[in-house]
Amino acid sequence: MAEAALAIEGLVTGYDRRDVLTGISLDLPDGALVTVVGPNGHGKTTLLRAISGLLPTRRGSIRLFGKKLAGLAPHQVAAAGIVHVPQGDLLFPQMSVHENLLMGAYLENNQAVIRRRLEEVEALLPKLAERRDQLASSLSGGERRMVGIGRGLMMGGQVMLIDEPSLGLAPIIIEQVYEVIARLKASGRTILLVEENPARVADLADAIHLLDNGRIVWSGPPHDLLERDELLETYLGG
Repeated sequence: MAEAALAIEGLVTGYDRRDVLTGISLDLPDGALVTVVGPNGHGKTTLLRAISGLLPTRRGSIRLFGKKLAGLAPHQVAAAGIVHVPQGDLLFPQMSVHENLLMGAYLENNQAVIRRRLEEVEALLPKLAERRDQLASSLSGGERRMVGIGRGLMMGGQVMLIDEPSLGLAPIIIEQVYEVIARLKASGRTILLVEENPARVADLADAIHLLDNGRIVWSGPPHDLLERDELLETYLGG
């Protein structure tokens, strides 16, 4: 079995005085794509925010290749190797595609490394090279999602956290986004992906975790979940 790139044990976190996650434990093997699914508002995005240091770890532990992340500031977590591609992308609308990509490399001072990463991103996402000088505000939803992923790749990093990449997109655009994610996995990237629809990751994810009310209620291969009608109906509405 591959080494756990990311190991989470007994994670408790939330907002103000309310706990949202009440004891999450999961491992993300090196080179794997693992997906977390579940109803809206039950802690999926909270999990990614906790890993990336945007929320405090109240109890439990988060380790990246054995290194403790809990307690680090977000920029320290990023420097350690966690890349967070947030829900909705959060691009800089009045910056060009090229400028948005460069913002992903803000922790890197070596210009040769930045150029190499940019070449790799534009090779993986050739449409971004075509839109290089275009303002982010003028892009389609699918193109914005690609820039968000590309900006994340510009950070380098060891583990990518991708939050609901299909949110708000037309079906044909969702297919294009998942083609990119499949290429990321094929290139050896380690990915923790949040998604609402388990069918979208059935042939892509190595494992899937079903999260409900701040706890993981089921874990296993994606196709096993799709065969469990009672689970799908209870937690995901069918």
